[in-house]
Amino acid sequence: MSAVEYDTIVVDTPAEFVARITLNRPEKRNAISGELRAELFDALHCHDDDASVRVTIVRGAGKCFSSGYDLGSSLWEDKPAWSASGDGKWSRHASDSWFGMWDLAKPVIAQVHGYALAGGTELMAACDLAYCAVDAQIGYPVTRVLSPPDMQFHPYFVGIRHSMELLLTGDSISGDEAARMGLVNRAYPGDELEASVLDIAVRVARTASDLQQINKRSVHRAMEIMGIRAAIRAGSELQALAGHQASVRDRMTTALSSVKGAVDKPGS
Repeated sequence: MSAVEYDTIVVDTPAEFVARITLNRPEKRNAISGELRAELFDALHCHDDDASVRVTIVRGAGKCFSSGYDLGSSLWEDKPAWSASGDGKWSRHASDSWFGMWDLAKPVIAQVHGYALAGGTELMAACDLAYCAVDAQIGYPVTRVLSPPDMQFHPYFVGIRHSMELLLTGDSISGDEAARMGLVNRAYPGDELEASVLDIAVRVARTASDLQQINKRSVHRAMEIMGIRAAIRAGSELQALAGHQASVRDRMTTALSSVKGAVDKPGS
């Protein structure tokens, strides 16, 4: 692999044919900024074109996988992909970005520890395989106050009853529970997670990429026949609708007023 220096991720090769991307914003709990997504996608695209890589692991530095989107950054303007304007612009763009990972030729594995929240769960779902620590915390708490997820994968991954409970409560679940539901492939004790994921990646890498891309696509095409992309795209419009609800508008007005007050306050 050619050496590329990034600001928000670190790329290494822990085994033959295995690349690893580490989200490297531990001081921000690996919050997903536009820059981080752009660098993540760039590295994955490079791996797709690199004969020395057959599979990529994505993990987080520090205490967690990812706390979600970095709402304190210029997230809305600093997007790595174009999206048509109007209601639903953000969620359409976000979902299209994650679809891009499904469309890669080579498999991507999520290695989840600590917590994966909101946008962090979307990144996890965009990976082809996902493994987590038994004490990981995975959830989408934003459904309580603001909107449904950008990438509404839940019914296809965990079924109607589990997805309904997750989205109506906004509660997080443990790694053990996520594995039981099928949200991730398997959960491991924290001190065994890295070695276990690397072992799986090595096994995936035993199959040549020209064949493995067909294996991967066979699953994704089946998911598309079952309507997953159409459902997620419809979800973008529902998320846009959520932004017009009275409770959400009131909350956003209060939040903006609080920020303005803090800025206007002398000595702030």
